[in-house]
Amino acid sequence: MKEVNYDYIIVGAGSAGCVLANRLTEDGRHRVLLLETGGSDKSIFIQMPTALSIPMNTKKYAWQFETEPEPYLDNRRMHCPRGKVLGGSSSINGMVYVRGHARDFDEWQEQGAEGWDYRHCLPYFKKAETWAFGADDYRGDQGPLGVNNGNNMQNPLYKAFVDAGVDAGYFATDDYNGERQEGFGAMHMTVKNGRRWSTANAYLRPAMARDNLTVVTHALVHKVLLEGKQATGVRYEKDGKLVDVTASEEVILSAGSIGSPHLLQLSGIGNRDVLEQAEIPVNHELAGVGGNLQDHLEFYFQFRCKQPVSLNGKLDWWNKLKIGVRWLLKKDGLGATNHFESCGFIRSKAGVEWPDLQYHFLPAAMRYDGKEAFDGDGFQLHIGHNKPKSRGSVTVQSDDPRQPPRIQFNYLQHEDDREGFRDCVRLTREIVSQPAMDAYRGSEIQPGVDVQSDEEIDAFVRQAVESAYHPSCTCKMGVDDQAVVGPDTRVHGLTGLRVVDSSIFPTIPNGNLNAPTIMVAERAADLIRGLAPLNPSDAPVAMDEQWRDRQRPGGAAREIA
Repeated sequence: MKEVNYDYIIVGAGSAGCVLANRLTEDGRHRVLLLETGGSDKSIFIQMPTALSIPMNTKKYAWQFETEPEPYLDNRRMHCPRGKVLGGSSSINGMVYVRGHARDFDEWQEQGAEGWDYRHCLPYFKKAETWAFGADDYRGDQGPLGVNNGNNMQNPLYKAFVDAGVDAGYFATDDYNGERQEGFGAMHMTVKNGRRWSTANAYLRPAMARDNLTVVTHALVHKVLLEGKQATGVRYEKDGKLVDVTASEEVILSAGSIGSPHLLQLSGIGNRDVLEQAEIPVNHELAGVGGNLQDHLEFYFQFRCKQPVSLNGKLDWWNKLKIGVRWLLKKDGLGATNHFESCGFIRSKAGVEWPDLQYHFLPAAMRYDGKEAFDGDGFQLHIGHNKPKSRGSVTVQSDDPRQPPRIQFNYLQHEDDREGFRDCVRLTREIVSQPAMDAYRGSEIQPGVDVQSDEEIDAFVRQAVESAYHPSCTCKMGVDDQAVVGPDTRVHGLTGLRVVDSSIFPTIPNGNLNAPTIMVAERAADLIRGLAPLNPSDAPVAMDEQWRDRQRPGGAAREIA
């Protein structure tokens, strides 16, 4: 069955696809088709920020991918959920808004992604957002994406954690998405008026009122249609029927770091050996498709809390009901935050130029999925080494689009990554031992005081780490023989086909991925439309000038206002 022609076809209504659907239709000149395998995002469990653990673990809203046994994690299979709903992973994620360090984007340009350095990316970060505290050289106040600090750190544990970081000799940072990332301060989230502000809410819903945008949900894309080296459209399935639809301008894959390389491979685009093993005809050989897979790992450093101020006392059914009712009626209170309201970004050792460790502070002791809450009051720090050197792959297994790809991250394969997690344990203990935490710090629950040596830490980490759910880099942008797309986001060697999502990152940034994915889509939208890029920024970046010789700035402790 053939359908009418569109100018652009976007595959995936996620963090990038919703941005593109909005920007490519805003001038009314182009007809755009947006295809999404999932359905509506109107569930209360998606829209209420505090319910974040539910959609991530629900098959209706997320692909429940699982890795192959990870050889450096005692052969554990790791959970890898990806959004399958309008808004994609921005509808199931933790809503944490972190752009990454400025040098992460300079690193992209150094690896061949010309024009994607921080000076050129910052204007698109600003374009995307409305920052609750107003615009400056680093923040925007006219964009679709609402960003704030939730309940503004009302729980005293948040501020105690920030003060402890300063007690330990680290910077305080007023805005880690501004001039200085390194240090401790308030954390930002994509929440607006008490609701999750996904890209579906921010970008897609306004665009759906336009006549030139068609959104088709519950559409499983089988492959990109090719005529020689020209992408002409896609084949998708809806209600048991196959539909071929054509694009006069371009097909844009925005299916994410698992979905986009898998779709390229299903279309016969990728590494010849991988395609032949899956018995898929090779239409275009491109060695790097599905390679270069990167992710963030983290574990929970848990402590008992000596005062009854943690959220553990709010986890019974009665308190959850009260929180939910208040949110339904007023869109505020504990239902209107992700509870990650303070954070830290530090360097693991001297000689590391910019932060490679990240803290999310939670005033409760519990799992990310909301299970196994600690009996009594507690708090925890989510800590991870954010610049991994281990690399994995996403590999098609057959020509059946319903069969998930083989996912192998090779977590902690590189010794530097294992060393980074040893630093996580030792530096965290030092921070939590500072005077600012004295009134709250009880005994260490996890890892436990008996975990001290390198060998003991390594064994704990292998069993305790979890994905931070940031898979990326599988269709890397660049010009080397492993690059899949060029700096213009076009697939090398083909016309009419682009990839725009977190898969095109050359390296993973130091932070959560929703913000840089949205930025990439904003900038790609201008590239696709042939618009002049936004003027590059000359805003300065604050760095520790003595990074070669010290792990932290040191100096006297000072109070955070």
